[in-house]
Amino acid sequence: MPHLADERTMMTYSILGFDASNGDLGVAVQSKFPGVGSLVPYGEAEVGVVATQGFASPRHGSTGLVLLRCGATPQQAVDVLLNGDGKEHKRQFALIDRSGGVAAYTGADLHTWDGWAGSAAGRDCVALGNGLAGSDVVARMVRTFEDARASLAERLMAALESGERAGGDIRGQQSAALLVLRRNGGYGSMDDRHVVISIYDHDRPIAELIRCYALHRLSYFPSDPANLVPIGPELALELKRMMTARGFYEGDVDGSWESAAQLRFELFLGSENYDNRIDSGGLLDLEVLADLRLRYGQDATLQRGPA
Repeated sequence: MPHLADERTMMTYSILGFDASNGDLGVAVQSKFPGVGSLVPYGEAEVGVVATQGFASPRHGSTGLVLLRCGATPQQAVDVLLNGDGKEHKRQFALIDRSGGVAAYTGADLHTWDGWAGSAAGRDCVALGNGLAGSDVVARMVRTFEDARASLAERLMAALESGERAGGDIRGQQSAALLVLRRNGGYGSMDDRHVVISIYDHDRPIAELIRCYALHRLSYFPSDPANLVPIGPELALELKRMMTARGFYEGDVDGSWESAAQLRFELFLGSENYDNRIDSGGLLDLEVLADLRLRYGQDATLQRGPA
């Protein structure tokens, strides 16, 4: 009869990744355990990230980062963290440093619990898990990460999806989290927390993580200059109708775009949480427009009169 993990143990799978093009570091994780985001991922921009699971030790996360900051390699950090740890046979954790170097450890006891336990390393990434449907879970996560052409956050979430399709945690799904660090990449470029999303308890936590990331992009990331377009007569008419329907505009609904309309539009965007996408020079972010049309399509597509 296989040995079952006790209730304190997280049967979990995660992936740690590094983006060599910009230095981003991140972790994505899913588990049949509530609030996994508060337990597994740790990170520091331009230092590294750590995932600690199994019978997790939070100090492996915080101390692991200290070791990486002081110049230890990921494998050296693993060796130090295991030294004197009386429960090393129940631990599972991995680290990746600011150069993409990786190391992972899976304690002997995890191989006696229900499901498969272990890790797989790839180019600038490492995936690990326990209580899994099989080794293919981590293998597919690594392949997906390596093959994806997108931001680090999107590659990490795609890897989680592929791990779930390969069988994932044998107990099912409950929570998920995504952590991505970038120097000055947080809100308003005032900290390094580029993406911090935690799904505490959900029937489909990975799908919910992806949905929340889309919201996060619009609210926290600045506009891509390539997506900014002038507000001409047609857009002016559409935006004035939209603002009128939402109670933000009481002037003439026409194709002109005067300073009063611009001011009301900025207030409207702020109320919709697009603070980081506001352009005061009369330009409009096409991603914001697409999201507004999706959310307020009925208001935005009323029969148009002459511009």
